[in-house]
Amino acid sequence: MKLWFAVFLGLVQGATEFLPISSSGHLSIFQNVFGMENMEQNHLFFDVLLHMGTLVSVCIVYRKDIAGIIRAFFSLFSRKEGENMTRQRASIRLLFLLIVATLPLLIAVLVKDYVEKLYYDITFIGFALIVTGLLLFISDRVVKGRKNEKNATFLNALIVGIAQAIAIVPGLSRSGTTISMGLFQGFDREFAVKFSFLMSIPAILGANILSLVDALQAGIDTSLLPVYLAGVAAAMVSGLIAIKIVKLISQKDRFGSFAYYCWAVGLLVIILSIII
Repeated sequence: MKLWFAVFLGLVQGATEFLPISSSGHLSIFQNVFGMENMEQNHLFFDVLLHMGTLVSVCIVYRKDIAGIIRAFFSLFSRKEGENMTRQRASIRLLFLLIVATLPLLIAVLVKDYVEKLYYDITFIGFALIVTGLLLFISDRVVKGRKNEKNATFLNALIVGIAQAIAIVPGLSRSGTTISMGLFQGFDREFAVKFSFLMSIPAILGANILSLVDALQAGIDTSLLPVYLAGVAAAMVSGLIAIKIVKLISQKDRFGSFAYYCWAVGLLVIILSIII
């Protein structure tokens, strides 16, 4: 693998992981339409590292929230009450909301083999991208909600979690689907984005642990580690930029811009699937 190609993949992975345009859908298009090398088959360890790079970018942006959640977790085993506990109640509630939202992914694991077959169906991916665009378009037009970690219900979190589980199919953007569903549930726009990205941490981490086992069994070419690390750095940087862009766009109600992009790419892919 060439250095420039590793950096290119890192930039694409970081951007598409968080921008609401479906990273899995774009990867499938590159592989099936343009003949790009299959990273999961030929460089599985690199694929795992790229996802870890995007995970680091989430942790950097939401480091204060993550620190609060960790403190809240340990406070559950403490008998101390008073002012300190009062300040941590919002973080404790956010922790349990995230746990509830993550539960549907356990069911998604059962259909993993079926979902992987969809990566080779570019017609399906084209339609999934159009659906992603539709969700984004509608989300710009819903009444602004006021729910956050203090007053969102566990049912709200579960519904957003189900949306995340459904979005494992290629072409459906995980971030776009979960943010849109959060807005449909009446989440404050800033909280909808934050909740979506915090949800991605256990999702990415869990998937990577499973993939890492397979990568270690397949063997790792240590001579490519410097190249891999360059790709990881690129993924982290582009991930940071993508998160900042999504946060900014959500505040200005401009997800529709991504909707038009998803519709254009989805329609193009469907046409190519007919021609090819």
